[in-house]
Amino acid sequence: MSDVATPTPPALTAKDFATDQEVRWCPGCGDYSILKQVQTILPQTGIPRENIVIISGIGCSSRFPYYMNTFGMHSIHGRATAIASGLKATRPELSVWIVTGDGDGLSIGGNHTIHLLRRNLDVNIMLFNNQIYGLTKGQYSPTSEEHKITKSTPFGSIDHPFNPLALAMGADASFIARSMDRDPKHLQQMLLRSHGHHGASFLEIYQNCNIFNDGAFEIFTEKATKPEEALFLEQGQPLLFGAAKDKGIMLDGYKPKVVSLADGHSAGDMWIHDERDFFKAQILTRFFDNPTMEGHLPRPFGVFFETDRPVYEDSMQLQIEEAIASRGMGDLDKLLEGKETWVIE
Repeated sequence: MSDVATPTPPALTAKDFATDQEVRWCPGCGDYSILKQVQTILPQTGIPRENIVIISGIGCSSRFPYYMNTFGMHSIHGRATAIASGLKATRPELSVWIVTGDGDGLSIGGNHTIHLLRRNLDVNIMLFNNQIYGLTKGQYSPTSEEHKITKSTPFGSIDHPFNPLALAMGADASFIARSMDRDPKHLQQMLLRSHGHHGASFLEIYQNCNIFNDGAFEIFTEKATKPEEALFLEQGQPLLFGAAKDKGIMLDGYKPKVVSLADGHSAGDMWIHDERDFFKAQILTRFFDNPTMEGHLPRPFGVFFETDRPVYEDSMQLQIEEAIASRGMGDLDKLLEGKETWVIE
């Protein structure tokens, strides 16, 4: 019998990840761009569609699974992270992506988010941040700026907003990054970096809600202001920005300050970005309109921090194997028929 070579399946394309469902977001919504970039990068991962799962909570962004030709689940408010944790723990071979928003993931689901990050399951969190509740028609969210006038805060919000990346650092996330819907190339890079990280990746994506919070991030996305207001982080490179890359960030002790290269400074004098530096990453997350920092600072985009530590599902499996090896399989009947009793008075 002659050997017959097994044909190599054709490479997947972005179209292979699109479903036949009508995409139902408001015209001009930033979610369209994010969907496009996710569909673009997934073929590059080489993972079969049947091994990819998209899990969402509640909100505009949470319609995502309907539009992805993979397995998926539109779950319940704030619990996408909990459901994804259970799935990854039992099916560690799957590539699990969590789609959530600033309301879904940081309000009702905030507790689940921080515990997923500290446990470090190998999943990818995409947090769409538009600083508003879009699905429920424009109430203020946990990331809305102070004094925000909305339907639920007609006199202006008095809440102090969350800084999502600072929150993720506080939860000991092993990978944190930020991108935006209106920079497709950068967003694709950050999605691929998130996928490549072994552990919980937390990617905040600035996403414009053109109906209820239009232009919230305009200063970082428009050509006229983006070079002066957005700072793009590159591993091993100095923190430079400006239309002519003529401004940079230096550290005065632990205080960042903006300097001009025209004043005699060189690129080599600047803060050199190191994604593995835990302490400097915390400073970078605070480039966030923080009044305790002197002077106006640009908003960073890119990978702030990455570290290696054991992932939850690997440690759990090892513990199970060790328990079986040392004590054998558990006996459920013996447990149920045990002599331990409790008296409730």
